[in-house]
Amino acid sequence: MVYLQITLKIADANRAAAAGIYQKYKAPFLNTIVGAKSKELLVRDEDVQVLHGFDTSENASAYLESELFTADVVGSLKPLLDAAPEIRIYQVA
Repeated sequence: MVYLQITLKIADANRAAAAGIYQKYKAPFLNTIVGAKSKELLVRDEDVQVLHGFDTSENASAYLESELFTADVVGSLKPLLDAAPEIRIYQVA
């Protein structure tokens, strides 16, 4: 299993809108992205994280180049972000 973690700095006032974007694109992610296994929204006081599960690191990296991510997700989230997202890919040992 491989995890793609995207950490977002989003003000409290914009978190409901960000959660709506997460819900809107969860099913398309799981149904159309090659190797997609799971997608979870993690909310903390200091940030919001979206944890995506994949079968391989190659498929996780490919998602970052997909139209769903670059145009739809990033385009929708961009006005809500207080800083650039932090993106990491983890391999389960």
